[in-house]
Amino acid sequence: MSGQPQDWQSDRYQKNAGFVAVLGMPVVELLRPQNGERILDLGCGDGYLTEKLVEMGCEVVGVDAGEDMIRVAREKGLDAHVMDGHALTFEAEFDAVFSNAALHWMLRPAEVVAGVKRALKPGGRFVGEFGGHTNVAACKTAMIAVLNARGLDGASFSPWYFPTPEEYGSLLTAQGFEVHTAELIPRPTLLPTDVGGWMDTFGEAFFKALPADQRAEARAEAVELLRPSLCDSEGRWTADYVRLRFSASLPG
Repeated sequence: MSGQPQDWQSDRYQKNAGFVAVLGMPVVELLRPQNGERILDLGCGDGYLTEKLVEMGCEVVGVDAGEDMIRVAREKGLDAHVMDGHALTFEAEFDAVFSNAALHWMLRPAEVVAGVKRALKPGGRFVGEFGGHTNVAACKTAMIAVLNARGLDGASFSPWYFPTPEEYGSLLTAQGFEVHTAELIPRPTLLPTDVGGWMDTFGEAFFKALPADQRAEARAEAVELLRPSLCDSEGRWTADYVRLRFSASLPG
């Protein structure tokens, strides 16, 4: 069983997690976008990196499952559409598919990779970064623990797919991609709020498993479980991020 659907609200995301898109620029550099290329931004969010690609001279289409995120992207003048990443509707029209901090929300990755393959032209590139094995392990464990303490199977509510490079590389290879790079990158990330704000943005699936009158208490318990390991002496919180960054391409 997976968690409840995530409610992507652009204002909340920007307040608690605006760093996610900013830290995605190294993935843009790995993509090496060329002027005039047609690129699909898979899981574009509010369009921060989509806009960067447009500024580099690319023709970019952004897709995301979050309606409010797409609204904001469109307000920026971007070509953005609400779409399920498991069911991409494109056929051989992109030079590259780019994705930052989105693929770990898509729990049927083989379907995603198959859709990416369909969307690419021969020789097309697939470049991205997302949560890899052990990503936010402490945060995840704390939220599981507070659900377990209330008689639930906390792990069953996890909304994430955090593979090893070998696991994800095998998925890509099975669809005919040549994998050029796939590596885990530990990236402890200073949060703009306390870890409770991070949970509000990314951990909804866990807390929605509880009756509404129990959620605030469970969240507070999870915060305290994490305080010894993620909060420093000055009250600053750091999330235990580990990213999987990869580059692959189809035969020409």
